[in-house]
Formats: sequence, structure tokens, C-alpha cells
Amino acid sequence: MTVCQLNVNIMMFELSTSAEVSKALAQRLRTHRLAQNLTQLELAGRAGLSKGMIANFEKTGTASLENFIKLVMALGLMAELNDLLVFKALSIKQMEAASQKRQRARGSR
Repeated sequence: MTVCQLNVNIMMFELSTSAEVSKALAQRLRTHRLAQNLTQLELAGRAGLSKGMIANFEKTGTASLENFIKLVMALGLMAELNDLLVFKALSIKQMEAASQKRQRARGSR
């Protein structure tokens, strides 16, 4: 793994633009593809996508969510998504609020 690849893998997303995050995710998947010694064509076959789509994604970071998930699945990385966007209560008050069913707001009559 090169220094450039290492930097891509440790990029923090908090201050990044959506384009930067997309590109970083594409590079992370590319790093996994290369680590598994797969060509773009082989990955495309596993994922049921075209080689051109893979090449474009790795270059631009642009893909539909469905195609991104197909790539993650084809690379055997679905377990990595388990904790993505899971709500984590930070306080007892937040846990109580999360456990209560939200009522639909009514306007005054």
C-alpha cells in the first residue's frame, strides 16, 4: 500500500464536500479491489455491472447507491456497512426520546 492509498483510507469526512467523500469512497473500494488482485473487468462480472461503470466510478466517485452497494457486496465488504448511520443515543434523555413513538403534529384549531 502506498502513502497515497493510506491517506485516502484515513481521510476524515467531517469537513469534506460530498464530492470529496464520494471520491474517497471510490478510492477505498479501488484499494480493496487491488488488494484482492481483481481487475475492473473481474469486479464488474462479480457485481453484475459494466467495466466502464467501474472505471468511471473509480475515476469520478459517481455511482448510484444501488451500484455502490453491488460493488461493496462483490468485494465482500457488507459487514463494513453494519454500523453506517446507526443512531447512537448520547444521553439518557436521547434514549428516552428515541424509545417514544413520535406523534404527528397537529395544527391549532
